[in-house]
Parts: sequence; structure tokens; C-alpha cells
Amino acid sequence: MYFSQVNSVKPSNVAVLSSIGLPMHSTALTKVVSRLKELMTLFNPALNSLLSEETNLYAPQFVQHSSLVEQAKELSLSFQNSQVIDLDRDWKLVLLFAQVGQRCACEQHQFPSVIKAVVEEVDDALQLLHSQLKRAIVSVALWDGEHDNFHNMMCRCKESNDEGEARLQRAILSHALQESLDELMIKRRWYGDREDFTVIVQNTPFITGPSSSGKPLSDQQEAQQADTLMVQMWTSLLQPISGQHNTEDSGNIIPLPCPTEDRPFLRTEGNSPSYHPGDVSPLLLPFTGTVMPCEDLGPSPSTPTSVHELRPGDIKVVAAVGDSLTSGNGIAGSPNNVLDVLNQYRGLSWSIGGDENLTTVTTLPNILKHFNHNLTGYSVGMGKQNTPQAFLNQAVAGAKSKSIPSQVRTLVAKMKNDPRINFESDWKVISLFVGGNDICDHCHNSLLYSEENFRSNIRESLDYLHKEVPRALVNLIEPLHITPLREMHIDASLKCPTWLLNIMCSCVILPKPGSTALQRVEDINRGYQHLLHGLVESSQYDTRSDFTVVVQPFFREIIVPKLPDGRADRSFFSADCFHLSQKAQTLMARSLWNNMLEPLGNKTTLQNFSSNPELKCPTKTSPYIRTYNNSNYMYPGPSPTPGPITNWGSDFSCVDIAPSVTVPTSVHQLRPADIKVVAALGDSATAGTGAKAKNLFGLNKDYKGVSWSIGGDKSLETVTTLPNILKKFNPSLKGFSTGQGPKHKAFNLAGAGAKTSDIPVQVQALIKTMRDHKEVDFEKDWKLVTIFVGGNDLCNYCRDQNNLSPKNYSHNIMLSLDMFYKEVPRLLVNLVAILQIDPLKSVKRDTLGCSLLQRTRCPCVINPSENSPELQEIKQINREYQAEIQHLISGNRYHGKEDFAVILQPFLHNSFIPHIGEGEVDASFFSLDCFHLSERAHAEMAIALWNNMLEPIGRKQTYNNFTYDRSKIHCPSEDNPFIFTEINSLPSPPVTTTTASTVDSPAPPIPETRCPSSMPVLVPVIVGIVSLLAGVVLAWLILASSKPHESKVEKAVEMKGTAF
Repeated sequence: MYFSQVNSVKPSNVAVLSSIGLPMHSTALTKVVSRLKELMTLFNPALNSLLSEETNLYAPQFVQHSSLVEQAKELSLSFQNSQVIDLDRDWKLVLLFAQVGQRCACEQHQFPSVIKAVVEEVDDALQLLHSQLKRAIVSVALWDGEHDNFHNMMCRCKESNDEGEARLQRAILSHALQESLDELMIKRRWYGDREDFTVIVQNTPFITGPSSSGKPLSDQQEAQQADTLMVQMWTSLLQPISGQHNTEDSGNIIPLPCPTEDRPFLRTEGNSPSYHPGDVSPLLLPFTGTVMPCEDLGPSPSTPTSVHELRPGDIKVVAAVGDSLTSGNGIAGSPNNVLDVLNQYRGLSWSIGGDENLTTVTTLPNILKHFNHNLTGYSVGMGKQNTPQAFLNQAVAGAKSKSIPSQVRTLVAKMKNDPRINFESDWKVISLFVGGNDICDHCHNSLLYSEENFRSNIRESLDYLHKEVPRALVNLIEPLHITPLREMHIDASLKCPTWLLNIMCSCVILPKPGSTALQRVEDINRGYQHLLHGLVESSQYDTRSDFTVVVQPFFREIIVPKLPDGRADRSFFSADCFHLSQKAQTLMARSLWNNMLEPLGNKTTLQNFSSNPELKCPTKTSPYIRTYNNSNYMYPGPSPTPGPITNWGSDFSCVDIAPSVTVPTSVHQLRPADIKVVAALGDSATAGTGAKAKNLFGLNKDYKGVSWSIGGDKSLETVTTLPNILKKFNPSLKGFSTGQGPKHKAFNLAGAGAKTSDIPVQVQALIKTMRDHKEVDFEKDWKLVTIFVGGNDLCNYCRDQNNLSPKNYSHNIMLSLDMFYKEVPRLLVNLVAILQIDPLKSVKRDTLGCSLLQRTRCPCVINPSENSPELQEIKQINREYQAEIQHLISGNRYHGKEDFAVILQPFLHNSFIPHIGEGEVDASFFSLDCFHLSERAHAEMAIALWNNMLEPIGRKQTYNNFTYDRSKIHCPSEDNPFIFTEINSLPSPPVTTTTASTVDSPAPPIPETRCPSSMPVLVPVIVGIVSLLAGVVLAWLILASSKPHESKVEKAVEMKGTAF
């Protein structure tokens, strides 16, 4: 059937799909378009596409450096010359991509010309397509290219932009372009003067390339990104469905919507009128002035020498450092112009602005001017930190805590050199407020933005101020409680640019309510707030009478302002619904001032934006700015400075450590205390090779007593191993190895250099050893065996590909497990998933051991250059190893005995090597050859393995969390006392109690549609979709030639692909 009405075109009516503006170098975006083509082919198998790289000779995207107009002309000619396209009758869907970073723009004043040029080019191309094409829908999509390329292009002309500021500029420019394209559609009426042609704009830009942490994406992340962007494109092409929008992450599922019976068409302005930013009501100009109620405004009779006797009138200089909330981004901006967020209204900044006076602009300096008309240091007007009007407002938009030390140094230099300031004699108030951007990026690099690094950055800044600046009081303002700001992006009726915040603060905006990811945000937020008190209460900044630091905690809790109808009030926010408007900054200034006059121990810890607090005043009995001394506040004493780490032991706090009342007969009711015997098989990682080596000679020694899965040296308090944990439950545990060398290896049969082909031999030897051991009741004792092997197979794969193939890897594991299954009663096997081995290349030390031995230990991984075909092959084989073992364990092969189970423990599946700072691998996890594991790594692996054992299948952590913390060991609970197996994981999702907060592994998203089965029009589509699903699953598992197998719970969680 042929439709002539553009507002009634269904996906199945589209006969032709093509694109213009798709850059050749954007492989990520090409994948997205290719996947969209595959999806649309399901609705119309006869779909003609000019996207195929193999058959299309005139696809315009292959014309490099041509303008959109030239590509539009080429597209029109290709349609006319095609033998398979009916130009007059076929419906065509054309994707037009406009690139954000195509033109250089380093400064905000360049943005309007860039926006104008892009919009004009799009308009010219659309007008040409409108004149040439019949029966066409053009979907315009803004493309924000690879982040690294974008930054190079956007800022090649000037290197002064801070990293955070450049990121903010990129996001704002993208949003402004998006709004400008929307305005173009309104102006041209969507080019809809004919019934067979229209244009729509995709709702949000397409952002491809490295993660927001700046690191290149892995193959897995690239595939996940392509899935997500394809879903975004497809969703925007369809008519919107009520309730479809969701700013939260959806756990393991990315919804892929279907056309519905009442919304079956491709979206057009005619069938789905869109919201436009101009629809937002202009904000009423808020009353931002404040009445000064104080009467006693005078300074001290003589200039005080003690900071604890400092009156407001004694303050001569104000200064501030921080991020965009202090630099004043967007304070006075229009609610409809997100570009205004780039404007830095420093004169209106709550803690340092000095525009006009207190009757019109409420800021801390304008309050202090009432006490001292000669106050200086405040910023006025607009501009960046290096402009004269910024003065001592050295805050930088987008700044994180790591940039505060440099801001402080610049600030001190300005104070020393400015003739308006008597550096030695003038009293100064310096406000330091930072942390929001650290929290926004914490999920991308939890080590870089850890509490320890935040503390270190703040401490370095305070140390410098304490050393260099006389007569100063530092306001150390707690980072604001950031998660309540999510309210602005949950209610769609507020029409906030949520996708923009997904760029600027994804770690806060994306997690769904109640998720572990959101709890991590809360934890780091509270951690940042709490540690400031530890720094100050150490008394290290109170060694002089003329200097102190006071924590001002009014941001500890915040209440988002509400309208009478209960919705959040946008008038307190800038156009991006994230930065704060002058209305909010007015309240912040009042709160800071009031905090300064409140005694320590009784300071306000709540910022209620719905309230209208009055200014507090100094009194005759309390005329001073409050410090610990004049508040009669006693610090609890300095926190003990952590001494050097002398061992890698762990603390143990589990309470329920008793065995079962009677010895269990089922492995699914096995408590830790029921385990009588431990054993382990594998290679040097289990043998403990080089773990405690102090020199190159020690690299050939096996330190079996500290081996993560089988060592038993000393006790848990000093050596963390799985047996030492189990000894807390059963002190009579047998089988663990101790010391060094083979003498006391017990049931540690692992051997340095072992490959998977050696494991069956190790199994035979272990079974014989256990049978012959006098203290082991072979028939009745419960045994725990841990197998970890495969690293040497991968390291030597390029030398012996046939014998070290993934199939042989799996086959040797199967032979080993078969022997255990057949011969050993009462046995639980931990099969530890092989790690991702390629990160090993990043471990470097400038030593002979690392430069030479690492290459000889693992030549097939270390020697290939980055991005070489050889390294890509190793990565692929690595994934196939993992997939093969998953396939082996997921079947029913080992389900026939009640007293036997094999559990895949996946904590190394997505292995991660911790970093020190940015880009520097923490080599302390490796021995002197940068290959074998150090005792520290053994301890971390022991904890990770134990915690995996107490996590249900399907919810096991699939990556290592190697951060030093003696309290990370999980505990069995009264509700879940057993070691988890497939059977006891199924009835209800168990939860284990922990002694410390832990990180759950986010399972990769799986796009999934939920199409109503009652829709007859989609029946043939669903049949095709099911076929596609099977192909995707098989391709992902790389098991196309394997026999069919049963899909188990954990496998279903870990699979990635597109499901319908």
C-alpha cells in the first residue's frame, strides 16, 4: 500500500534509507546507522539502503570534506540514477548529520558565528532536498564527535582553557546548536508545505568517542555505546509514547520501543507536536537584595592580632577559589538561552561578587561592605578568572579539587603583588568551595576522585595558605549535597535539558533511584563533607593566632525549592537546570554569612531554598566571626596519622560463624564453617611466585603461604588469604600451604608456568594426595578447591595457536572438572574466570625486571604494539576463553550430584589495574618483573574471591575493586548463611551483609523491546526479531559452532546484545 500523507508513514512503509553528513572517520556513528538499517529491515525486508559499504557506489558519506549541500545534491542524483528506487512512489528516510566540532571555537564570543554557520548549512541542504525529493522524511541529528578530536579542534587555537571549562563549553555549544536547529524548524515550518515532505530534529545530539573520563573505550564499551545510540535514534524517529522518557539507567535493560496501535507512525511535527525551549515561561526577576538589620557595624577599636577576635568590620580583603558556582556561570542568564550558562557573572557570585550594593545584589562582600566601605578583593561584572574585574575571584568553571592548589597559588601571588592590599597587615577572608565536579565524575575514575585524593588536594591548598598568608580566616565550605538536584531532571514537565546534564554530570543524573550506583554517589558526597572536618579538627591550621580554617556546613543538606503545585521551582536555576540563578545565590550568600556568625558545634547544616532567612548580626556578647576558640569548641583531637602499611591483613567482624547443626549432605546448604579442606590448582598466580620478592633472585621463588586462594601464613590480621578467612570459621581447616617452596605446599598443587593442559595432571595428583592424607576424611569432609589458570595460555598463544585455542582451553578445564565430579565426594569448586590480560601492558617501571622479564614472561601480550592486529587477536581470544568457560559451566553437565557444584567466580572478568593519579598504573600490585602478583594483589584477590562466594549467581561482582581497606570482607547473614550456588541463588534474590560498602558490578545493558503480542501487524516482524536475537547471542558468545546449551541466570545477566 502506498501512502501520500507524510504524517501517516509507518516504519514498514519506508522503502529507502540513506544519510548525508556522516563522517568517514566516525566508525562509531557508522555502526549506529548500520544497526538502524538492520532494525528497519525487520519492518520492511525490501528496504533499499545507500549505506552499504560493499554495494553502494554513490553513497554521499564517502565523499570526504564535501559540504552538506554538495552531499544533498549527490544524494538526489543517486536516487534519480538508481534502478531499484521508485523516485515518485517510494517513501525515503534521510538522516542528516550536523557536526558540532566542525569549526574551531575556543571562546564564547565565537559561538554565535559557529552556530549561524552550521544552521545555515543545514538550512541550505534541507531546502535542496525539499526541492528535489518526493515522499521523504529528513531526520536531522546533531553529532558531537569523538571527545578527544572535539577538544583538539575546538581548542587548537588557544590552550588556556581548563579541561573542565572546555567540557562545559562543549556541552553548552551542543545544546545551543540543538536549540538553534529547533528554531530553524519553527521558522521553516518543518519544510512541510507539501503533504509528502517534512523534516524532524532528533531530540538529543549523538555523542560518540571516549568516555567522559577521557580514556578510549574498550571493544565492549564501544558496542554498548553503539547499542545505546541506536536506541536513541530509533526512539526519536518514532512517535513518542507516554511514559517512554526515562533519565535513569535501566540496570541491565535498554528499552527499545515498538510502534503501538495508537502511535504507529514515524514522528513528524504533524502527528506529534514537539516541545520547544521557547515555550518556557520567562522567569520573573527575583528580589535579590537584602535588608541589613545590624546596628553595630564598627571595627575593633584597634586592629586585632588574633583571628579569634576578628569582627566583620576588621576585614579588609575578600577572596575565593572554586568552580563554576563561584565563578558565577549563568547566574543572570536567560532561562531560554543555555549559552548564558557560559557567561561568568562574577560580580553576582554569592561568596565573592561585589556588583552594586546589598539592596539589589546579595553577596558576602556586599554584606561586609556595610561593615567596611573600603573592602577590596571582590569581583565585579563578567569575565574569566584572568580578567582584571575578577580580581581575587580565582574560581575556574568546571574545576575539580585537583586544580585548587594552583588556584590558591595564583590567588596568593595576586594578593602579594596588588598595591591595594597590605599583605602583611590586612585581615582577609578566603572562601574555598569545591567538590561538585569531582562527584560528577567519580563513577568514571573512583580512584582519581577518591576521598583520599580529595583530602590530599584540599590539604595541599590549606597548607599553602597557612604557610604563606598572614591574618586570614578561611571559610572551608562543605560540598553541597548534590543528589537532590536530580529532582530537576526527573519531572519532564519542567522541560529541563536533561541530556545536557548527562554530559556534564552523568554520575549523578543517570543512576536510577535505589540503585547501588546512586548509593555510591551518596557515599562519596558524604565522605567529602566529613573529611573536611577531620582536616580542620587536626588543629594543624591553628598553630598561629592570626590564621584559622572554619568549616561552614550549610550545604550538608539541601531542600530543592517547590512551586505551589509541588513541582521543583526552575527560577532558582540557570537555563541548564544545574547551575544556580541569582535567586539561589542570594540565599547562599545569606547562609554563608549566618554560618560565619554561628558558633562551632551549633552551625546550620541545611540550605532550604524554599525559606527566606534574614541576616544574623554580631552581638555585644558575640561580636566576632566564630572560630573554634571563641566558640569554646574543643576539637576532638587530631585523627591519628596513618602509619606506613606494614602488612596486607584484614579486619574480621562476622558474627554468624558457626557450622551447620549437622554436617550438610547438600552443597547448596554449605556454610563456610562446614568446610574442612581447602585446595588449589593453577599457575604462578596460585603458587605465589615472586609475591614477596625483594630482588630479582626472589622472582623464581614460590611464596605459597601468601597465595590468595590457598595460603595460610600467620593469621588474617596480617596475611589476607581465603584459608585465613575460612580459619575464622573453622580453626581446624586443613590443606592450606605455608612458607616458601614445595616443603609445606599441602594441597597447593599449582605450578609456575602451568597452562590449562597441565590442570588434569594436577587434579589427579590432588585427588591422590587427599585420599592418602591421614587427617582428611575423604568421603565425609567438605572440600573447597579453587582453580585459576589461563594466563600462560594467552601469553604464549601466538606461539602455539592450535594447542592453546579457546576450544582446547575449555576442553582441558572440562576434563579436570569431570574427574572431580566422578571421583571426589562433598566438593565445591571455585572456577575463577580468566582475567582480561591486555591491561598488563600498562604496568611499567624503569627497571631491568620490568623492561626485560615482562616481555619474556608474556611475549604475545607485551610485545605487540597498541592497536596492532596481533594485540587485537589476543583480546579476541581472551574473550573467547571467557565465553567458552561460561558456556561449559552454564550447562547441566555438573548438576547430577547433590554434593557437588562448580561455581564460576567472575571478579576478574572485567579486570582493572588501579592507577595512582591520572594515567599512572599502581605498580605496587605487581612483583619486580611487572608480571607476577605482589602480596598486596594476592590479598585483594582473596577478598574478591571470598566476596564473590557470598554473592548470588547473577549478581556477582564482575570486576576487581582493588583499593586498600581492611574492612572489605563480606559476612554471611542469618538469612543467607550459605555459600551461594546456582540452586540457592534462585528462590529469592539473597542479600549478604557487609562490613563495608561495596561496589556492585553494573551488568552491561541489553537493548530489549517489549512489543505487545496482540499487535497483528508486528507478527512477522517479531518472527524476524527472534531470529535476529539468536544470531546476536551466538555472535556475542562466539560460540556459533558450539552445540546448543541451556541459558542460566548468571549468563543471562552477563550477555550483551540486542534482544527484542
